[in-house]
Amino acid sequence: MTFHLVYRFGCLPLGWLRLLARSSAAKDAEILVLRHQLTVLQRTSPTPAFTPGDRALLAALLRLLSKRHRSALKLLVTPRTVLRWHARLVAKKWTYPHRGPGRPAKPEALRALVLRLARENNGWGYRRIPGELINLGWKVAVSTVWEILQRADIDPAPRRADRSWAKFLTAQAKGILAVDVFHVDSVFLRRFFVLFFVEHGSRRVRIAGVTRNVTAQWDTQQARNLLMSLDDTHTAGIRYLIRDNAGYFTEGFDAVFTAVGARVVPILPGVPRMNAIAERWVGSCRREATDRILITGERHLRLVVDEYADHHNEHRPHRSLGQRSPDSADAPEPPVVDDPSRVIRRNRLGGLIHEYAQVA
Repeated sequence: MTFHLVYRFGCLPLGWLRLLARSSAAKDAEILVLRHQLTVLQRTSPTPAFTPGDRALLAALLRLLSKRHRSALKLLVTPRTVLRWHARLVAKKWTYPHRGPGRPAKPEALRALVLRLARENNGWGYRRIPGELINLGWKVAVSTVWEILQRADIDPAPRRADRSWAKFLTAQAKGILAVDVFHVDSVFLRRFFVLFFVEHGSRRVRIAGVTRNVTAQWDTQQARNLLMSLDDTHTAGIRYLIRDNAGYFTEGFDAVFTAVGARVVPILPGVPRMNAIAERWVGSCRREATDRILITGERHLRLVVDEYADHHNEHRPHRSLGQRSPDSADAPEPPVVDDPSRVIRRNRLGGLIHEYAQVA
């Protein structure tokens, strides 16, 4: 026992002499390593564990110590583990971020542009859109456009083009003229017929005539009168005439319009929606005028439908024209006011129809 104590006390001075030979940096690094290990051991929630910051600090400090000194320290982990931490730090600094498998995702702006071109051009397929994108500065593969359209539930093939009758009417609206006849019964139970034309593009209505008996000669003459009242530019713009299959629309009537280069399109039997614009105006005229007035005769009916046609063309708003009337569709928008006292009312058909306007 005495010999053991003498040996221990003899080794202490030798250890002190060895510490004197070491540099201050090595001793400071060893002290910091031991202190940080104590800090880790003091954590009790839930158990002592090394955080990424702890690993980085210990790896950096132990790098300052020699291999022999690292082996002599009482570490919570093995020196091999610390060296592995250091290798991870080096790899994280100099290794590029890992990218997942597959091609990189396309920019959101490109995806939005592809979908916009597909929705605004029904006949463009996945092979047509890439050509347009090249003109806009985007070089995109055909397969990429296909994938974008598929994910948006849009058929990539051009078969999705809408060839319905409604689409045709919308595309050709500026060159379409529709004609129809509707009847009104007078208070004396006499039936009168009104012949009118509607321009699809402007929604302008033109009353051609009112009669008790519609004949082929009468409606053919009314068609001539209509074309004579139009200027040459307006007449040349008529490309299609839509009419029903009534017996008074004969070859002579059609010849009046084919002579100016228009194509006559009869509607199919039992399909009034093919002449929907004209049918819509008949419904409006009945609800707002003729069904609310007792018509006494032909002259009275002509005054009523002419007055309503003027109201329709000059004032009545249309959703297809942006809530503007046919005559004001191309005019500048009225100024915005906040004074309701500047609004006046104008009566039509004896107060049956009201029109409102701003005071100048």
